[in-house]
Amino acid sequence: MADKPTSRRRSASTDTADASRGERPITRAAVLETALRIVDQDGVDALSMRRLAEAVRRDPMVIYRHVPNKAAVLDGVAELVFDQLRVDATDIDWMSQLRTVARDFRKLALDHPRVVTLLVTRPLATPLGLRPQAVLRPLEDILALLMRAGFAGPDALHIYRALFGFLYGHVLNELQEIVENPEETDDLLRLGLYRLPIGEFPLLRALAPALATYDGAAELERGLDILLTGLAANLPRHNGADEH
Repeated sequence: MADKPTSRRRSASTDTADASRGERPITRAAVLETALRIVDQDGVDALSMRRLAEAVRRDPMVIYRHVPNKAAVLDGVAELVFDQLRVDATDIDWMSQLRTVARDFRKLALDHPRVVTLLVTRPLATPLGLRPQAVLRPLEDILALLMRAGFAGPDALHIYRALFGFLYGHVLNELQEIVENPEETDDLLRLGLYRLPIGEFPLLRALAPALATYDGAAELERGLDILLTGLAANLPRHNGADEH
């Protein structure tokens, strides 16, 4: 414990030295943006506090002043991506707005495929009240959207959980490597399904054409059709809100 004041003094003196050399002081946002670039380029396993310090060209103690450990950096990377997700809580068409949110989330996942595991796991590893505001904002805004549409609070929360449970599963599935031999034109060979015993997996083998022509955008829309129409039909609304 005795080394913490020394660490803080070293960090402060390093920042002061940076300023005296005319260098822009490092901020938490700059550290996290650099971490996001590292993960985007080389994956989560490539991120370390040492590499992060080297990337921002500062003493490692400066990094620890803004983020105490790697776990905090990973949380911050997820926070940066979630901060780009917008929900219009005033939209009178709740289904249309949730479709827009779903499409935007998928786009963020495709833009940052190596961050997706963090988006799915990091928030859930932190108690709700301790999560960054950027992570909580979509939840708050979706609750406002749905409650304005006439859903009771617990039902609105159920819809949020169902939607994001579906989205997390969808993006993880879409980003999986499903093609073994991309140059093959035969679907069984393309997917490696020829390895499966014919008698034990007849349905999988028969569905090879559908599996080989997987379309992430179309799958998302189909899943949303099933999810949102089912929720609308089975969850009651009050205040005379119109169905959409």
